[in-house]
Amino acid sequence: MKGFLLAAGMIGALSVAGHGHAAPNKPVPYWASLAQDEARMRVGPSLDYPSNWVYRRRDLPVKVVQVLGLWRKVEDSSGAQGWMHVRLLSDTPTAIVTSEIAPMRESPRDDARSLFRAEKGVVGRLSSCSNGWCAFDVRGQKGFIKAEDIWGAAR
Repeated sequence: MKGFLLAAGMIGALSVAGHGHAAPNKPVPYWASLAQDEARMRVGPSLDYPSNWVYRRRDLPVKVVQVLGLWRKVEDSSGAQGWMHVRLLSDTPTAIVTSEIAPMRESPRDDARSLFRAEKGVVGRLSSCSNGWCAFDVRGQKGFIKAEDIWGAAR
């Protein structure tokens, strides 16, 4: 009897845990970022599928385009798509610079003083976006960047 109760309790706990991530908390598509220093994108939604990309850049923005249990089909800034386990992703809003050079300005205006110049491929965290500008933080270097110069949570 004790073994039966233990097994029934484990089945109940597993079914509750499984349903917690089965449905997305928000409608797709939505923005996410890589939560790990290394993340594997797979060709299908399981560890049994081979990796088609290995990302080695925490905070890299991705767009979640489909949800299947604990797996998310994501798209990167180059358009590559594949599956990642939900534990590899974060809700931290980030973006990657897509322009060759994007000035980071003191305030969200074209005539504001330029503080830094972010090159194509630079990844930063976003704190807010409005009127075509985003507050952009690249490892403590903060400024405002035009939304048209980045790909990520600003779009």
